[in-house]
Amino acid sequence: MEWNTIGEIFDALKGAVREKGNSVEILDEKKLRGEPIDSLIYNAVFSSSKEVVSESRRLIKAIAGAFGTTSASIHNLYEAMGRGEAGGFTVPAVNIRGLTFDTARAFFRSALRNKSGAFIFEIAKSEIGYTGQRPAEYTACCLAAAIKEGYRGPVFIQGDHFQINAKKFVEDRDRETADLKKLIKEALEAEFYNIDIDSSTVVDLTKPSVIEQQRPNFETTALLTEYIRQNEPSGVTVSVGGEIGEVGGKNSTEEELRAFMEGFASALPSGRKGISKISIQTGTSHGGVVLPDGTIAKVKVDFDTIERLSKVAREYGMAGVVQHGASTLPDDAFHMFVARGAAEVHLATGFQNMVYDSPAFPADLKADINRHLIEKHSDERKPADTEEQFLYKTRKKGFGPFKERIWTLDADRRAKIGSELEARFDLYFEQLNAKDTMKHVKKFVG
Repeated sequence: MEWNTIGEIFDALKGAVREKGNSVEILDEKKLRGEPIDSLIYNAVFSSSKEVVSESRRLIKAIAGAFGTTSASIHNLYEAMGRGEAGGFTVPAVNIRGLTFDTARAFFRSALRNKSGAFIFEIAKSEIGYTGQRPAEYTACCLAAAIKEGYRGPVFIQGDHFQINAKKFVEDRDRETADLKKLIKEALEAEFYNIDIDSSTVVDLTKPSVIEQQRPNFETTALLTEYIRQNEPSGVTVSVGGEIGEVGGKNSTEEELRAFMEGFASALPSGRKGISKISIQTGTSHGGVVLPDGTIAKVKVDFDTIERLSKVAREYGMAGVVQHGASTLPDDAFHMFVARGAAEVHLATGFQNMVYDSPAFPADLKADINRHLIEKHSDERKPADTEEQFLYKTRKKGFGPFKERIWTLDADRRAKIGSELEARFDLYFEQLNAKDTMKHVKKFVG
């Protein structure tokens, strides 16, 4: 039900929670986790009243705090991994492009069953645009899902690929950097306490030395890291990630990592905390390589590179390397990330595909999305693309325009999709040895 006034919000929450000074008090947890939280998050996303949206989001944060659930930074855990005081697992980071509340609920259910606390919800700069999910909305969805499922503890929410546009950077470096600072500020205000800076796009491979190739990258990363440190809340050390190789490009090398880290250290003001992880390229690409029939080609990941560079990363106090573009890899590959010391694995497209391709996803809605993609995004179709390739590559852009229709699928359909996603999350917790990590989170994060 859509609310149009602030009074309707408090009418719906009556008997479940009440305001108490600057916080809220939970009166009836069982009641809260029923219709009230469902309506609260729906209106935090879809109400036509800006006041209702803002108040709904404020209340979700306040209720989450009273519930024992807070947005947090994974930085201290990653430092502990860098010191060898925690480890033996790889942290799954999941980009949720659509059906966000239900997908996050499935993730929390799996985490509770697997006693996991080390996992990340993330959304990339590009995804914020085409899915129509600004940071404040995304945080509200994640925290509301935690409340709904009874998850208590830190929730790690991350800005993924906060990326420099290479063309705009060449045209006007200061303007492009300023634009990314605006997004970082918005994310911090929304309690994104984990941010991956991606200025690997400006690495210049035409330069004669590796240090000069990486210079625009490490200087920009240092500049933006300093901006984060200046704006992070008191008592919070945001987990910042860097990147040395653009996903889909050439595989990263030890020499590049060392050049980046040495340059970054010299560019960052003395005494400032640096980065806690580093993204590298190992042979994958975002979304996978699409074959003419719409299926995904098998990708060979360079696990030797992951192992070598993770060891180097830990020399610099980082948790290890980050693997992007992994969700379309075969299931039997994931245990290798743990064996080779990867700190974090990013998973996005596979979950998108599970939603779209689920038997529970309505055929008529899928057809409407495909028609929309053909009508609105045909300019993105390459001459050699089959229709299957084109639809696969652009289907991610259906989540924004059809967000409410997907969100409001009937309960049975959403439950079936949620169960399928939950089983997949179980598999990742198993394969990444990320079960029973709540003990590490409690020890190092709180």
